Amino acid sequence: MTLGEMKKKTLALIEELDTNDETLTGDPDIANKINYVINQIQNELSRIKKIPAYKEIDVLKDELIKFEDLDTNVYQISVVHNIDHEYKADGTIIKALEDGKAEVEYYIYPTQIDDTTEDTQELNLSIDVLEIMPYGIAADVLKSDVSNGYGNIYANRYNELKQLLDMRYNTGSIEIEGGY
Repeated sequence: MTLGEMKKKTLALIEELDTNDETLTGDPDIANKINYVINQIQNELSRIKKIPAYKEIDVLKDELIKFEDLDTNVYQISVVHNIDHEYKADGTIIKALEDGKAEVEYYIYPTQIDDTTEDTQELNLSIDVLEIMPYGIAADVLKSDVSNGYGNIYANRYNELKQLLDMRYNTGSIEIEGGY
């Protein structure tokens, strides 16, 4: 899903979508803050259902692998395979204890969005996360409009849906060979 599609989905949800307007809404307050709210909600959700990434790095004994060696937007290192290693600096640095090819699985933040981000920007979140985002965005966009309480309605629905997110990407498997 693109940023533009997320805006349309959210604005349609709160009945503020105007496809004839370049900003997709006739409300300048919403138009000015929607990208920042989308960024905030996607960052929140990416810490609940993390975005996995993988990289192989040739390392020498005693070499340090830092977040920035993996990616520009690393959130957390998950696991390192194929080399003996130690975690340093509260898990933000990997120290190789032998030469080899480190296979690093980690999590990243989504691509950041600001007021200069094009509507064609792809949102790199899973489909289930993308489907609940409009409720969180709607809640934050409308939270200052206390006269109608819609912000609270969307916030309650968003919180319910967050509780239903399945954090797994796979369910695992067991293979048994031999035996009876």
